[in-house]
Amino acid sequence: MTTVDHLRQVRLGNLRTVLLALVDRPGSRADLAARTGLTKATLSNLTEPLLANGILVEEPATLAGMGRPSKPLRFHPDGPVAVGAEINVSHLAVETLGLDGETLDRHLVPADMRKVPADEVLDRVAALVREVSGPRKLLGAGLAIPGVVHDGVVVRAPNLPKLVGVPLAEGLTARLGVEVELDNEANLAALAHLWPKHLAGEDFVHVTADVGIGAGVVLGGEVYRGASGFAGELGHVVIERNGVRCTCGSRGCVERYAGLDVILREAGRRHLDSLGKALQAGDPRAVGAVRNAGEALGVGIATLMNLFDVPTVVLGGSYAVLYDHLSEAVQSEMDGRVLAGGERHTRLLASPLGEFAVVRGAAGLITRRAVQQPERLFA
Repeated sequence: MTTVDHLRQVRLGNLRTVLLALVDRPGSRADLAARTGLTKATLSNLTEPLLANGILVEEPATLAGMGRPSKPLRFHPDGPVAVGAEINVSHLAVETLGLDGETLDRHLVPADMRKVPADEVLDRVAALVREVSGPRKLLGAGLAIPGVVHDGVVVRAPNLPKLVGVPLAEGLTARLGVEVELDNEANLAALAHLWPKHLAGEDFVHVTADVGIGAGVVLGGEVYRGASGFAGELGHVVIERNGVRCTCGSRGCVERYAGLDVILREAGRRHLDSLGKALQAGDPRAVGAVRNAGEALGVGIATLMNLFDVPTVVLGGSYAVLYDHLSEAVQSEMDGRVLAGGERHTRLLASPLGEFAVVRGAAGLITRRAVQQPERLFA
């Protein structure tokens, strides 16, 4: 490595340190120097290009105690943004995220996407992305799908067969003119609980459901994808050897007992809102359907906990909505099936991010990369 290359790498490393500090919270140059260990001169040298390019903004001076007034630096409210988009069985969703992790706009459109051709799906997603991003500089887009992906292509999605084999990332890039990163929805929902803030620690499983059930496994503060991207397929963990036939071709998979469509059918309800009202009214059929689903889900989750030795499970999506009525059955199965359950501290939590966790994680995939690879901000 030449001296020039070495100095460039040092500068990028310092810039990354400053940006990560600002993601944590705004601060003056003096405050940033104290938090990062960099000199004020180095900080000035690093932040001037960020200010000149509209990435940071310097606020008016404020007097805090003795000494000179400080001028806090923060990410510019009109600076570059990332967009997260989700293609799901029952909806499309998008969210715009600033570099500071603030949500700027979001939109969810209910729609049955099971039989919609790929080109039409991408056209609709691109239109939604343009709607929420507006005139801002777009750093890129994260795209989430309930299926297994590899190199920007969906290789397996039992509930969205029209998208299998389609280069979705390439197709959306052509429509938007920015880099698009495709990933599994469960992985991105888990990432939303890691970036920009850790909401469930550094080791946990995030479980969410629509028609299928996905789990994002987080180990050591990173989403674990497995060698081929198949990690976290909780919906296809077998809990009954000769059970109900599944869309994957197997039998007795968790999603055939605890998927949202199964819960609604067993409860005699068509929508999640209607199910919620029935549960509040104490409807026996609805209560029983959710309890049965919770027991099946708990068996599958206990298997994951025994495999990965994580202390925390976060229920997201429709499971978060049903948490008050679902958690007791899930926890009971976990207590009885997780090895040394009485000696280990295990937590079952409802996600605080609601139905937008997936798109928030998809956008976060882009903002985290921009902060960790600062050269992308000046591309």
